[in-house]
Amino acid sequence: MLNNILDKVGNTPLIALNKEKSDLNVFAKLEFYNPTGSVKDRAAFYMLNSLLNRGEINSDTTIIESSSGNFGVALSAYTKLKGLRFICVIDKNTLPVNEMLIRLQGAEVIYITEPDEFGGYLLNRIKKIKEIISTTENIYWVNQYENPLNAQAYYNSLGNELCLEAPRQQLDYVFMGVSSGGTITGVSRKVKEKFPNAQIIAVDVEGSVIFGAEARKRFIPGIGSSIRPKILNDAFIDDVVMVNEDETMDSCMELLEKYNLYVGGSSGSVYAAVKKYFSISGVSRSTNVMCVFADKGERYITTIYNPEWREMVLAYNAKSLLV
Repeated sequence: MLNNILDKVGNTPLIALNKEKSDLNVFAKLEFYNPTGSVKDRAAFYMLNSLLNRGEINSDTTIIESSSGNFGVALSAYTKLKGLRFICVIDKNTLPVNEMLIRLQGAEVIYITEPDEFGGYLLNRIKKIKEIISTTENIYWVNQYENPLNAQAYYNSLGNELCLEAPRQQLDYVFMGVSSGGTITGVSRKVKEKFPNAQIIAVDVEGSVIFGAEARKRFIPGIGSSIRPKILNDAFIDDVVMVNEDETMDSCMELLEKYNLYVGGSSGSVYAAVKKYFSISGVSRSTNVMCVFADKGERYITTIYNPEWREMVLAYNAKSLLV
């Protein structure tokens, strides 16, 4: 029996997605079964415990972080559990339900409305954090974009689980969405230790600059970035698949209709990338593919699962291609 649901981090379900006989065996790790609904629970849980155990923070420390949503939700829950004050810097693209959940856990929310030079908000979120920590004592910036503890969290948990759960101990590919970079960095390092020949495929969305593409407006949070996170310097990435937001939305709907999986935007992007990658390369033998579905779809009910919102995004993206 658990004393608190927040202690039940990890050991999330792994399910098979193939419904037809094929040499391509696709498995999805359902990270939305973590307590606050996303893969980010792993980092929040691990990082706060590590920092407290090492004495780098104490009960009087204020925690601060920039988040597009899921990490903010996770940190707000775990800082409350630990009795820590938390400041979360979010922006206009943060889903209202995520902002609500962050506030309900008692966090202070700072809302960024001015876009940065790339049309996103990340750079201005980080700028605000640097302003605050320069004038505040006993404050700790989690900094998921650079903090090695972020990658360690996924190395020790998600990466280890994927290796242990690989069917018949065969792991050929791992597909993961990239945003702050900690997940793919930690997982890739663990997977390469156990399965050196496994291919780590990073999934990014058009409009993100992580892998050198041109920046432009993105509507779906949780994947992509306006910067290349420094933590990625320690990742092992064999290939990158870029998807557009139209493909992301279509894949979210397909996962719901075919597999009863109600997933978030980054999960749809990963599924779209798997389909795109193997439609080009194909397989000649039995191949095991693991993909990480980072969060659940309920928080996207007014966006990805709203027909009017989807039409707005489709129209905007179609128009931008003509400019």
